[in-house]
Amino acid sequence: MKISIVIPAYNELDNIPVVISRIQDVMATLDDYDHEILFVDDGSKDKSLDLLRLLSQKDNRIKYLSFSRNFGHQMALRAGLEHATGDAVISMDADLQHPPEMIPALISKWTEGYEVVYTVREADPNLSFIKKQTSSGFYKIIKYASDIELEEGAADFRLLDRKVIEYLKKFKENDLFLRGIISWIGFKQYKISYKPAERFAGTTKYSMKKMLALASNGITSFTTKPLYLSVLLGFLMFLFAIGFGLAGLYDYWMGQTAIGWTSIIIIIVMIGGIQLIMIGIIGIYLGKMFLEVKQRPSYIIQEESDNER
Repeated sequence: MKISIVIPAYNELDNIPVVISRIQDVMATLDDYDHEILFVDDGSKDKSLDLLRLLSQKDNRIKYLSFSRNFGHQMALRAGLEHATGDAVISMDADLQHPPEMIPALISKWTEGYEVVYTVREADPNLSFIKKQTSSGFYKIIKYASDIELEEGAADFRLLDRKVIEYLKKFKENDLFLRGIISWIGFKQYKISYKPAERFAGTTKYSMKKMLALASNGITSFTTKPLYLSVLLGFLMFLFAIGFGLAGLYDYWMGQTAIGWTSIIIIIVMIGGIQLIMIGIIGIYLGKMFLEVKQRPSYIIQEESDNER
């Protein structure tokens, strides 16, 4: 049996040798399994690609794909899954926050018949308040605004059976939200909790902007609920306008004169703001359709190791 380990990498020069060493130490204890380690270089600007070239020449179990530019973590992960050749594929990050020592536990559950073995990150007491709130908010938004069940702390550290991989290859969406797809696709799944380790070297690549973009992609990929929000807000504003009009008529009948324009300006600005928000939401969906109909490739591979196949 063969296990593929897919690792997206963007400027991870210092982490690559360490993660390889720890993975190989773990796999050495699993006598019944062959393995490959497939790195996907996401347009790194450091010497990560040069190192991968050297390592792949020395060890045919180490393979790599290199993008023509930075396409993002999710696209790198997708490319790795689509090019992995193992009977099961484990995806993990290069920064060692996903402990390689958990690989036997993932494989163990796979041998029990589970086709998806995913991990959920335990709360890290060392995280800053802002990081905790943004991370928690990300999963809450996905849960309440979309049609998928995504557990808080769910990570891209998971094992997928070859059967699941083959179904994933059939998805032709340009901007595939993998965490949501894995939940949506079904099959027999098992959850394992883990305590994230400290990043070995470098800095996180997920900025607030990227986190918000990921949340937006997750919501708009799985539901049209935001579009119904415009109907609800429109109905509420209609009721508010009726109430405001009746109050104005009442004042007129009672001989009272309207005082000032402040309330009118506030209402106009509020309605205009709501309209712009809803136009923006509709624009996001139209934008996604615009990109999908172009049928551009999700990523471009400019180089791959000689032993990739």
